Amino acid sequence: MENLKNIHPGEILKEEFLEPLGITAYRLSKETFIPQTRVSQIIKGNRRITADTALRLSKYLGTSAKFWLGLQDDYDLEEESITNKPIFENIKPIENNAA
Repeated sequence: MENLKNIHPGEILKEEFLEPLGITAYRLSKETFIPQTRVSQIIKGNRRITADTALRLSKYLGTSAKFWLGLQDDYDLEEESITNKPIFENIKPIENNAA
């Protein structure tokens, strides 16, 4: 079975919000006071969405900050599970010896 690609929140920002609304990265940057380099790096998948950015995006796009942080958490967890798979496979659950 083929695994689906882990989607960065920046890709969702671009494809589900900016493009359909006709908003450029430059306009997003100017109207949210997020530095243009940060917006660009997020869209390219090279930077995380921080709490500060999540709050600004939520206000501007009418979403919740938790939406953006949730996307980021999901992305981070998936990346870690892929990157450290051999380590996680060797962790044995604690045995519950309560009688």
